Amino acid sequence: MKKMFIKGIVVSSVLLVFISCKKEEPLAAVIDTNQIKEEIQAKENEFAATYNAGIMKSIGYYADDAVTYPQNSQPIVGKAAIVEYLKTHRDTISVGHKISFKTNEVFASNDGAQVVEVGYYKVVDSTDVIVNSGNYMSLFVRKDGKYFCLRDMSSSDLPD
Repeated sequence: MKKMFIKGIVVSSVLLVFISCKKEEPLAAVIDTNQIKEEIQAKENEFAATYNAGIMKSIGYYADDAVTYPQNSQPIVGKAAIVEYLKTHRDTISVGHKISFKTNEVFASNDGAQVVEVGYYKVVDSTDVIVNSGNYMSLFVRKDGKYFCLRDMSSSDLPD
């Protein structure tokens, strides 16, 4: 009887050790959304400055396989096609108009590899009167330590 009792304690102890020894999950990377928001805002500022200067070139904003969904138009596929579209579109805007972007929110994946940006844009004339404004959403992916826009779309908040 004493042997059975000891065996029971040993077996219970071993089971208790196995149950209490669970594999620790690696800690998820800490994502600093404020830092990401600053990075995305800097990309938006660079985009606006380049666009406002009338020099549309590949500035590292769009990923090679990006798609943009412009208002009242078919989707534009690929960075080269997007840059050409922007050049053409920039030529149709009145002289003195300037665009600006404000990153309102960013939603990052757990590893920071993808970020959805929600923002506001406005276009002002040479006297700073708003001639167009609205909201946009952009999906960014991180490649080689930098964010690139993979998808974006916008909508004007002004009446037609």
